[in-house]
Amino acid sequence: MSRYKSYLTIEELSKAVGEEVTLRGWVYNMRGKGKLQFIILRDGTGIVQCVVFQGNVSEEAFEAAKSLTQESSLIIKGKLKAEERAPGGYEIDVTDLQVVQLSKDYPISPKEHGDSFLIEHRHLWLRSSKQHAIMRVRAAVVKAIRDFFDGNGFKLMDSPLLTPNACEGTSTLFETEYFDLGKAYLSQSGQLYAEASAMALGKVYTFGPTFRAERSKTRKHLTEFWMVEPEIAFFDLDDDMDLAEDLVEYIVAFVLKSCRQELETLERDTTKLEIIKRPFYRISYTEAVDMLIADKIPLKKKVEGEEVDIFPFPWGEDFGAVQEEAIMEHFDKPCIIHRYPVEAKAFYMKRDPENPKTVLAMDMLGPEKAGELIGGSQREDDYDALLKRIEENNLPVEAFQWYLDLRKYGSVPHSGFGLGVERTVKWLTGASHIREVIPFPRMIYRIVP
Repeated sequence: MSRYKSYLTIEELSKAVGEEVTLRGWVYNMRGKGKLQFIILRDGTGIVQCVVFQGNVSEEAFEAAKSLTQESSLIIKGKLKAEERAPGGYEIDVTDLQVVQLSKDYPISPKEHGDSFLIEHRHLWLRSSKQHAIMRVRAAVVKAIRDFFDGNGFKLMDSPLLTPNACEGTSTLFETEYFDLGKAYLSQSGQLYAEASAMALGKVYTFGPTFRAERSKTRKHLTEFWMVEPEIAFFDLDDDMDLAEDLVEYIVAFVLKSCRQELETLERDTTKLEIIKRPFYRISYTEAVDMLIADKIPLKKKVEGEEVDIFPFPWGEDFGAVQEEAIMEHFDKPCIIHRYPVEAKAFYMKRDPENPKTVLAMDMLGPEKAGELIGGSQREDDYDALLKRIEENNLPVEAFQWYLDLRKYGSVPHSGFGLGVERTVKWLTGASHIREVIPFPRMIYRIVP
């Protein structure tokens, strides 16, 4: 047996009731009186109450227990018993205790702290019960994503993070010098390279960090975030929407099954998640605009430097958070909006043959103010049409020549989308801000810790 397998964790305690166990962890909380000390131990997998009775341990061990402080690290030995009244349903009668390191002046005490203080101490804030629960849900979401694609014949194909050109437009790129070859950019998306991979393997997905240099301070924006992007040859827009629904349904079901305790810690109303089953809602962009007009939701736009309300909502504009939330007031589970105006979407999206003013694009909006969870489209597979779009967007044709090659050598209809991990986790956990659902958030005003 490998060494790490010999370590019993708190989440494995059910298989050791009645036995002598050894646990390693940190003091989450403690209290004591007289001959008794109660230690709430955490080890990254859960918490358990450890009872130190003076008569059951050495004098040295009891004094060590009395000296413990929040987040001190220690090794505890004792007999495990079931105890419904204790946190986690188990309790350890301690027979020995070894302090690994005594923590001094731990800055995050049980009292309330402001957001600024907590984010400054993000490296320690991760240890709190709610942050611990969110990170475990995040891990479950990532596992669900990988299981879904791996189990459905998709192959993981990594796309580069350093690229010579933009994918979603040039205004939100992080730029750097790349040796003697000029400028390079941190990737906004793995999609363009995923398209090349799909032409080789048929069904692929890329999964990794992406970067957007947007000066946005909303509760839904990060400058570095994780995205999964499937790309499939011979897929049209309808296939793409079906796949998106299947994926989200699978993720929600997996989290509900594997993270019940974490969702309870977060006080998440799971009844709103239990209804997330296919089919989801689907409406066209035009139908969505009609909803906004009926609900009298304006578009806020700067005109000559001043922000004004434009009403009725003008067809052709992309939706912002206000419009997305207004639309989702009509729905209790995700809604896919499809067939957006050409001018509102990226150059690589295929025009709708039935309406050349629109592209075969789709966005999945989540309920409960989740915002856009998924954005995708059927890609333009015609060489001449794609070249024209590149030129219309004033993009360097030479930099996209390899991408155009995909339309020269066995081009086929193909589609894909991107799902943002952080927005999905924020929705599932009910977190108030996206900075809480990634271990170390990067925002326009923060790059540490």
